[in-house]
Amino acid sequence: METGTGSVIGDILLNIFFAAVIVIVGRTVVSWLVKLSRKIMVRANMDPILINFSSSIINILLLLFVLIAVLDQLGVNTTSMIAVLGAAGLAVGLALKDSLQNFAAGVMLIMYRPFRIGHFVEVAGVLGIVEQITIFNTVMRTPDNREIIVPNGNIYAGVITNYSARDTRRIDMVFGIGYDDDLLKAKQIITDIVTGHELVLNDPEPIIRVAELGDSSITFNVWPWVNASDLATVRADLIETIKLAFDANGISIPYPQMDVHFNNVDAANESSQTKNESA
Repeated sequence: METGTGSVIGDILLNIFFAAVIVIVGRTVVSWLVKLSRKIMVRANMDPILINFSSSIINILLLLFVLIAVLDQLGVNTTSMIAVLGAAGLAVGLALKDSLQNFAAGVMLIMYRPFRIGHFVEVAGVLGIVEQITIFNTVMRTPDNREIIVPNGNIYAGVITNYSARDTRRIDMVFGIGYDDDLLKAKQIITDIVTGHELVLNDPEPIIRVAELGDSSITFNVWPWVNASDLATVRADLIETIKLAFDANGISIPYPQMDVHFNNVDAANESSQTKNESA
């Protein structure tokens, strides 16, 4: 009897010893694997936010495996435990569906970088400067200095327009003149002003051409190229300068209008009726 009890106690102590060994070795191996994964992600030039988050997830998952191994060594039925953890994970996943979608989108945004901090973008119907990119959302500042937090899922599911992705931008402007105005003179005025602006680039060359003979005006397409940071300044300068130059040279910018011509139909009918009666 005493031999049997001693054997049971010895088995328990032996299991506890091996469980302790699994904990020590497991934690060491987990720590090494986490450090290795961080080095790989750093060499891949991944974003620090994603590196920290991924390292935390890897650490938790590996420690969970170590815990299951320890419980199994101690004689605990881990099969039912794994089933419970799986069911709980599924329930949590369904409850956090939107958050997981934002997380996945955040990982994609950080990995593929369609925009960076400081870029001026239009995403999910919001126009502004990117100030912060996190795993779940992106913080933006609008031109009127409002802070807007946009879920990453909404950003990645829609169209992303990055106005800062290229160093240069083309300004698209349309100017109209009256049909009685001198077309070639107006075109020369626009050309001199556009090419003479110090911030307008020579390469690509500005495009100035007649676009349409409209209902009330002849319209020009004016397409100068500028550095992206100068776009708003150059656009405002050109609009003001061209308008003043048109005024100084007697070139009109007509309002939309419609000419209505009246014919004296009643008088013509009365004259015709009188001739018929005389006959």
